[in-house]
Amino acid sequence: MSIQPKAKTLKTFNDPIYGFITIEDALIFKIIEHPYFQRLRRITQLGLTNLVYGGANHSRFQHTMGAMNLMKQAIATLRTKGFEITEEEERASKLAILMHDIGHGPFSHALENTIVRGVHHEAISLQIMHDLNAEFDGALSLAIQIYEGTYHVKFLHQLVSSQLDTDRLDYLKRDSFFTGVSEGVISSERIIKMLTIHDGELAVEAKGIYSVEKFLIARRLMYWQVYLHKTVLSAEFLLMNILLRAKELAQSGTEVPAPFALDFFLKQNEMLSLKEHANWLPLFLKLDDVDVMAAIKQWTNHEDHVLRELCNRLLYRRLLKTKELPSPLSVEKQTTYQAQLAEKSGWTVDETRYLFFERSLTNTAYNPESEMIKILFKDGTLRDISEAATIFRFSSLAVQETKNYLYFPENMSLA
Repeated sequence: MSIQPKAKTLKTFNDPIYGFITIEDALIFKIIEHPYFQRLRRITQLGLTNLVYGGANHSRFQHTMGAMNLMKQAIATLRTKGFEITEEEERASKLAILMHDIGHGPFSHALENTIVRGVHHEAISLQIMHDLNAEFDGALSLAIQIYEGTYHVKFLHQLVSSQLDTDRLDYLKRDSFFTGVSEGVISSERIIKMLTIHDGELAVEAKGIYSVEKFLIARRLMYWQVYLHKTVLSAEFLLMNILLRAKELAQSGTEVPAPFALDFFLKQNEMLSLKEHANWLPLFLKLDDVDVMAAIKQWTNHEDHVLRELCNRLLYRRLLKTKELPSPLSVEKQTTYQAQLAEKSGWTVDETRYLFFERSLTNTAYNPESEMIKILFKDGTLRDISEAATIFRFSSLAVQETKNYLYFPENMSLA
């Protein structure tokens, strides 16, 4: 029997979550080394969350590397259980998860709702994959099929994008580690060891059901404690208002100094279109956290009092106060408060919308109508996790929970 030589390690990354992550594939290494991917080192995974959890400074580069490592583990597990996955499919699956976040911009969700409008980061990721595929002479074609879900081996796409994918398994564990929020700790290794395939689709062996339940509980808790934390969102909404005000000023002819890539999007009046991506994507790929924060530092001395105030608040963490409301404010109440704030601040009523506003936040841990998490029992029966769960009342995890928050300056009295 011939023994296959061990693949040569091209690069080893020391990850704080998983230890050493080794790269043996030349194409994967080239993608990691590409400027488009290296940009993710300069984009934080959790944006402004470090204003609440000081350790949350990890990057999207670290997250995607971790997700690829979990993909490697998942494929190894499935192979040990007798499921055939070719070397080409393994490489393509790793590439798909490696590039799934490549379309994120700095403070991604804030940008998508303000100055990079019209295209979602997932669509940008796919466009970048197509561009890289052309650059690498079609070598990423299978990875793109897996990412899009058009490849006939369905479970490979589910490992990239589903309600129990390697993306979520990494970011929950990683974000919990860096924020110090222990409620987000999950056993990703245990879940991966329990993965199996049934009728071509991903499933979890019944003995792994408690780990999946813990995963879903952790996801709900992490959303309210980290991703939708009221103070984190106070900072993010402040950033969004900064970008909206800067864009408003730039398009009215007021000078708003900014790095060249950011300047382009501030002056861009139309919604972005993927059909015309050649006009804006190269500039988007120059954007990172440094551009945005450098601009905000400069704008703390801007002549516009609204932009100046917003930037100083964010830079020096004088965030807006928050108050949870049992229900949204009436129009009359909002008008009264805005008039009071205008009189006190000297701003116009229209300008007060940057400092006084409402937002509704929603959180659903699991959607049984989406890509279901299926549990495979020893007798061959398959049940959705919402039916198979035993420890918790699962109905509450599938319900969309909504909270209403009011954001306002700290010196404003709400009677």
